[in-house]
Amino acid sequence: MIQAARREFAPAKLNLTLHVTGRRADGYHLLDSLVVFLDVGDVVTLTPGPLSLGIRGPFAAGLDAGPDNLCLRAARLAGREAAITLEKRLPVASGIGGGSADAAAVLRALDAPATGIQTLGADLPVCFAGRHSRMRGLGEILDPLPAMPQLHLVLVNPGHGLSTPSVFRALAHRDNPAMPDPLPEWPDMAALIGFLHDCRNDLEAPAIALMPEIATCLAALRGADAQLARMSGSGATCFGLFADADQARMAAADLAVAHPGWWVTSSGLAPAKG
Repeated sequence: MIQAARREFAPAKLNLTLHVTGRRADGYHLLDSLVVFLDVGDVVTLTPGPLSLGIRGPFAAGLDAGPDNLCLRAARLAGREAAITLEKRLPVASGIGGGSADAAAVLRALDAPATGIQTLGADLPVCFAGRHSRMRGLGEILDPLPAMPQLHLVLVNPGHGLSTPSVFRALAHRDNPAMPDPLPEWPDMAALIGFLHDCRNDLEAPAIALMPEIATCLAALRGADAQLARMSGSGATCFGLFADADQARMAAADLAVAHPGWWVTSSGLAPAKG
């Protein structure tokens, strides 16, 4: 049992790219992805007490606090007990790592080692590290990214969750090219966006086939003058990259008015970890 209260931020994870490069005989997919962390996210608070989970916040209703919740599974994996409160600020099943980020935050708050964390999901290693990374293999191969320029983003979610296994099942081609190796350096946002235009999210097309509203989100971001619009992860959250923070904030405000049923926020990168 922990001895003192701990509060840990669980930043949103964004897949700037997501190349599906193969599938193993056991059915697990091989990935090559640029992963960055944002300054928006959930918050977990741990206090001394028997293992429990309470959920609050704008997206609390979408989550089950039962024993299969990733926060509780993370604590059991660490062999520690605490009363966990999750403030759920990110949409559920939205492709921005909410559940994995929450579980990783619990593990960090418990000062747990990284041993076995991939049993909780492919995104756990990168979320536990919390560093902008190139993520490969099953999610276990992490390489730090070159210095990242500051990004000015708008995130939009159509208000519906999307099942990751369903998206992978709908994927037509599973042996796609990886990103170049080594990666180039990006001295500014224009260089990064140029690179991203030559990359992909291979899950975007199957996700749109399952949820056409994703295409509507992407079109809305492009119509708001995003320099790049793409889906993150397996969806349904999409992001747009904008020229500066003011333009991103104005675009987010306009999109929120035009689409009141969507979750819309502007964001930047979380501070880089050493």
